[in-house]
Parts: sequence; structure tokens; C-alpha cells
Amino acid sequence: MTSKAEIDDFLAQRTLAVVGVSRRRLKFGTIAYHHLKARGYRVYPVNPNATVIDGQPCYPTLRDLPGPVGGVLSVVPPDRTLQVARDAASAGIRRLWIHRGTETDKAIEVCRAAGIRVVVGQCILMHAQPDGIHRLHRFLNSLLGRLPA
Repeated sequence: MTSKAEIDDFLAQRTLAVVGVSRRRLKFGTIAYHHLKARGYRVYPVNPNATVIDGQPCYPTLRDLPGPVGGVLSVVPPDRTLQVARDAASAGIRRLWIHRGTETDKAIEVCRAAGIRVVVGQCILMHAQPDGIHRLHRFLNSLLGRLPA
């Protein structure tokens, strides 16, 4: 189970990468990328099938990033999450947020073995200065005791 301290530690990093950003604006990775940018984060998009996302350079892998990042948000399907965890480990990244519903036991094992602090089972939009529906979800989850302690 992810703790509030792990979430706060991840969100304290001001430079992040998002693996799974798409050229399609309504895909979750792209929504998360824009959400984080709008909240003052420096965010690098990562997608091996794109060179530019919304006018910004897009990087094919975590190793191709132009500088260090404090954490990586992974929003790829579960069958690709293990590779993201391995890529983060090989790139020396110390924090990985695996979006709710895309985590796998093996990816979590890889993270823990590599000393990566991993956030799982949570939606970043409920924790990174939520707005709209995500603010409502956060409120409801707090009422029901479902937020990490």
C-alpha cells in the first residue's frame, strides 16, 4: 500500500517525466502531462512513437531525457509497465508512480529491488492539486477512508 509520505515525496519533485504521453489530447497520459505542467512542474513527455508532443520535444526512452528527473509517471498499459520499471532502474531514476490499474507485481518487484520508491494504486490527478472531477473523487475517497495515510 502506498503511503501519503510516498505520494508527498513524489509530488515534491519539480522535474518529472511522463511515459505514455500521446499525440491524442484525450488520452490519460497527455491529460496528466498537461495537468502537471499547469501546476508548475517541468515535465518531459516520453513516447517512442512521437518526436514532438504539443510543440515540445518528446523523448523515446527515459535514457534519452535531456537531464535528470525527480520522478517518472507511468501511464502505459500493464503489459508495458514492467519495461518502464526496468528502464527507470537502468536510467538511475529513484521514484516511479505507476498509474492505478496499470501496476503489475513484477514491475513493483523490479522497483523495490532497484531501490526505486514506487507509488501504486493511485491516480496522480487526485493528488497533484486536483480540480474538477478529481477534486470530487479525492473528497469522496477521504470521506470513505480510502486515501493513503
